[in-house]
Amino acid sequence: MSLANNIEFLRTLPKPVQASGVMAYARGLRPDLRSPLTEVKGFGSNPGGLRMFNFVPANLQNPRALVVVLHGCGQNAAGYDLGAGWSTLAKHYGFALLMPEQPASNNPNTCFNWFNPEDVARERGEAGSIRQMISRMATDYAIDPRWIFITGLSAGGAMTTVMLATYPEVFAAGAVIAGLPYGVASNVREALTGMRGALRVRSAPELGDLVRKASNHRGKWPKLSVWHGSADRTVNPANANEIVKQWLDLHGLPLEPMSEGMVDGHPRQVWWDHDGETLVESYTITDMAHGTPLGVAENDKRYGAQGMFLIEAGISSSYHIAKFFGLTGWVRKPTAAKLAVTDSPSAKLIPTVSPIPAILPELAKVLRPLVAPVAQPEPRPAPKPRRVIDVSAVITRALKVAGLVKSPDDEL
Repeated sequence: MSLANNIEFLRTLPKPVQASGVMAYARGLRPDLRSPLTEVKGFGSNPGGLRMFNFVPANLQNPRALVVVLHGCGQNAAGYDLGAGWSTLAKHYGFALLMPEQPASNNPNTCFNWFNPEDVARERGEAGSIRQMISRMATDYAIDPRWIFITGLSAGGAMTTVMLATYPEVFAAGAVIAGLPYGVASNVREALTGMRGALRVRSAPELGDLVRKASNHRGKWPKLSVWHGSADRTVNPANANEIVKQWLDLHGLPLEPMSEGMVDGHPRQVWWDHDGETLVESYTITDMAHGTPLGVAENDKRYGAQGMFLIEAGISSSYHIAKFFGLTGWVRKPTAAKLAVTDSPSAKLIPTVSPIPAILPELAKVLRPLVAPVAQPEPRPAPKPRRVIDVSAVITRALKVAGLVKSPDDEL
């Protein structure tokens, strides 16, 4: 869907009943499509009244990873999965997927209540329900606790910052698409004001303190990837800057980017630690309205499908987020019965190559076959022992044979 169509759509919609984000739009799947997600019951006391859906591929990578994905307003779990392509990524790269769903009974627009104090505190409300779902997944599928991640769009993006703030010890990293910082709203009026980008300007330490007060965490903070369209008229792009400021302060990083570049035609800023590990990154999707950016990934595959607030932008946010989480380096090994191939027909024509070895050989040994060796002389065989020749006897014998010398026997 084009930028112009999205903007026109936003103009025609009424103001939301609830303040947590995007207005209602296509929630379900087309009748001819089936979702790979499965609903899970009985995951705990469920204080937030949410529904739990998951997808777990047959082959899980090691270490076993889990990605939590939070849909936006007007969406449901299956619809956002179809649009953003997360179950396809999970199947291809072998990680488990958890997709909480907000029922209309909690919010008429099915928005996560990211601004409601009762839903954004540890062990309470919707945040408590999502935490219980994660515990159920970890128990059922032996998820490695160091490999749990979370991402979301719009109200789901704002709820992502809630989970990262209230349960920082649970997540290794998160990714926020068109969301808002944690703690900037505690009621409907403040939520609407924050979406418009009209909240008072806070310093980085002030924003960081909002997160620090959400838990007793004193350890390492999760890494964060931030995505926002520059033409977003639903959630002001200024919120992306505030999210970045909040997490730069938590990580003790400077406000000035350490690196700036272009990825698939869109600006990206990066901050890293003293070991060179990226801790915070920010993508600005040029001329894109409110939604999740879609495109062809680096592996030439397309994840997801266009729809309302699922926008073709020439960059696959789901793929890049999975890569930021460290999940795209593992690919299912082919079996003897059937070689694994990609969905692309042309991929079948590509010969299978050996994977990169874990330990690289010495450079000199790799390059040596490429250089013509200097010719070396063949080693000489050891000389055989010489037989001593009696030269005088040989001459005498030859003269006798010629009849020039007579032997003593000839004279008798």
